[in-house]
Amino acid sequence: MLQKTRGVALSYIRYRETSIIARVYTEEYGLQSYIVNGVRSAKSKTNKIALYQPLTLLEMVVYYKQDRELHRISEVKTNYPFQSLPFEVAKASMAMFVTEMLTKTLKEETGNPMLFRFLMDSVLYLENARTNYENFHLAFLLKLTTFLGFGPENAREFENQLRENSYPFLPDDDTDRGLNTLIRLPLGTPATLSRAQRNELLDALVAYYRIHVDSLGEVKSLPVLREVLG
Repeated sequence: MLQKTRGVALSYIRYRETSIIARVYTEEYGLQSYIVNGVRSAKSKTNKIALYQPLTLLEMVVYYKQDRELHRISEVKTNYPFQSLPFEVAKASMAMFVTEMLTKTLKEETGNPMLFRFLMDSVLYLENARTNYENFHLAFLLKLTTFLGFGPENAREFENQLRENSYPFLPDDDTDRGLNTLIRLPLGTPATLSRAQRNELLDALVAYYRIHVDSLGEVKSLPVLREVLG
């Protein structure tokens, strides 16, 4: 059955000689996988594979059948072609990191409109931001925890959970204030953090996710993010 839905592209893998299998978080159906034929062919007249780069916002018409692992796409386009996100190194590194974290943590194959709106708004914020987005990846991960069911209410709760699981996180007062800002206030609210404090909080956040997501494993984009932002 053909259905319209919006989606956020997460990742893709090569499939056979000219195709891919794309992972997309959709508004109507949650996390789904789609076979996309011919996008890697030399005869392809358009660069449609670019539509499946990390965090691309998609308008889709899909063939959907419940209980299938793989679906197909009838039509796909984006109404928000990126002008900065894939081309600015810092933004691209953040996109790679948050996409990997989403791929590792999003499991539900049912729609969640509030989560989809959060993802869409976050992507648009990062794309349009010109300055003061250096804390985006931290704020994004903290706010995502609420949708995943383990969001801390404040810095103290975050720190206590880490200590209870033997992670030695002892932030100074400035980091504590910055952490509360990132937890409580809207995405994009400035939080004064030094480079060292930002890196310390990033490591603590990944540790916090490991407490709650058993299958998190190695976060391969983390060293790249640290190098680019460091």
